[in-house]
Amino acid sequence: MNRLKQLVSSSDDKAARAFELTIQAVIVISLLAFSLETLPDLPDWGQKLLSWVEVATVLIFTVEFLLRLLAAEKKSAFVFSFFGIIDMVAILPFYLTLVGGLFPGADLRSIRIIRLLRIFRVLKLARYSKAINRFHRAFLASKEEIVLYLAVTLILLYFAAAGIYFFEHDAQPDQFKSIFHSLWWAIATLTTVGYGDAYPVTAGGRLFTFVILMLGLGGVVTFLRTVCPLILVG
Repeated sequence: MNRLKQLVSSSDDKAARAFELTIQAVIVISLLAFSLETLPDLPDWGQKLLSWVEVATVLIFTVEFLLRLLAAEKKSAFVFSFFGIIDMVAILPFYLTLVGGLFPGADLRSIRIIRLLRIFRVLKLARYSKAINRFHRAFLASKEEIVLYLAVTLILLYFAAAGIYFFEHDAQPDQFKSIFHSLWWAIATLTTVGYGDAYPVTAGGRLFTFVILMLGLGGVVTFLRTVCPLILVG
């Protein structure tokens, strides 16, 4: 059991390093195959080849998941951990699609949505990234500040949507029909993206937009000043 744990959670010896590199290669191949499936006019032989690649990668991911589960001291803790959930999401769409295919009356639209979950396989690469691990440690160190930041951001979003609605609704009833319709403008403005599809035309609305932009910039700067030093130190 100790040897198995060392194999799946360490890169100190050749076997563990080979296991790690193999899984990384399979992840890349899986993502490439997933992307190739979206090509128009894909020949039948190409579709069959990609189907076999999908089966092979899922089998490898399944074996990897079972090995990590066996090596884990606390099975339930691993299953419900971040990487445990990602490992399950990586293989779940295949098996759900397989089960759904056994029932002719199954809703194919729901099956397609399930297959979309395969894009989360890219998150499996996070296990092997030192930068991602640093970010994870930084998140744990500053999670209270991040939660507070998100809460303040949600309040600001509502405040911005409500404010711009009352300033611009009479002048642009089609663009700002309600506070809910105004949320898109609030998101685009607070994130300083400013797509230009919705913008204020009244003097009060423009002044209000300037205030929201300043708040958005200040929030981003505050967030970066809180998290980035922890990432660099971690």
